[in-house]
Amino acid sequence: MTETPPGLPGGFPGPAYPLGSNPSFADLVRAVGPGERSGAGAGSGSGSSASGQLAFPHGTTVLAIKFGGGIVMAGDRRAVEGFSIADERIEKIFPADDYSTVAIAGAAGQATEIVRLFQTELEHYEKVEGDHLSLEGKANRLGQMIRSNFPMAMQGLVVVPLFAGYDLRRREGRIFRYDVTGGRWEEADYHATGSGGVHARGTLKKRWRPGIDRGTAVRAAVEALYDASQEDVATGGPNVLRGLYPSVKVVTDGGVEVVSDEEIRTAFEAIVGESGEAAKPPGSSTARETQDAPEASADGGPVGDGE
Repeated sequence: MTETPPGLPGGFPGPAYPLGSNPSFADLVRAVGPGERSGAGAGSGSGSSASGQLAFPHGTTVLAIKFGGGIVMAGDRRAVEGFSIADERIEKIFPADDYSTVAIAGAAGQATEIVRLFQTELEHYEKVEGDHLSLEGKANRLGQMIRSNFPMAMQGLVVVPLFAGYDLRRREGRIFRYDVTGGRWEEADYHATGSGGVHARGTLKKRWRPGIDRGTAVRAAVEALYDASQEDVATGGPNVLRGLYPSVKVVTDGGVEVVSDEEIRTAFEAIVGESGEAAKPPGSSTARETQDAPEASADGGPVGDGE
């Protein structure tokens, strides 16, 4: 049996690493402070009420779509607490490292903490191993972290992220989706998740084509989120007056790029222009409430069919 490497606390796994360096940051946290880690987990569930109802923000709709040079990942900016809007400017798309991104859906606070730990995990691995973890390895590791959150998910803190990035070995963009148990599946072309995910997928299904370029992919992502916001109350759509636009990031062999609000606004205006939607003047509604209302006689009484 191999002894614990020098300089590390007892119980730190080392047999598989002959140089005495474990690339897993999560294992390091468990070994150094298991008591503190357990206490943090217990405290996070102490805010539940007697009825078991928790009030915390939920991230809603996120998506990813593949194009010729990589992937586009986008998400709306709204978080909700039940039927109330908790935040209109929440960030749901995070760079995991230089060549991958994570989109969060579910319990916003819990999801953000998992993303931060995932980012640190990848950075720690790179420092220890001196190389990037493969995209497949990143996807597997994120699945393990989601699986470890399953006890919290059973209490209502469900986290279902979307992971995508550029695979430097295969020279293409790849998209991975998860379920609450940490199950991982790769999507060939596009995927959307969250409360408005089913509506967003409908738009992506119509707009995606093999070999589409970056601009077309960005526009399809914005249109999908706009369509989802028209059908799902928890999904926030673009708001020109308040300057609120979806968060969009592009991942290629050059790294992660943040798409500017100006480019997103241009895409949104083109979508609205093509659809023929415009502000309607007063009195232009096609509703027939006035026609369906009972007619009035000259003396103010209702008009009857007979005497």
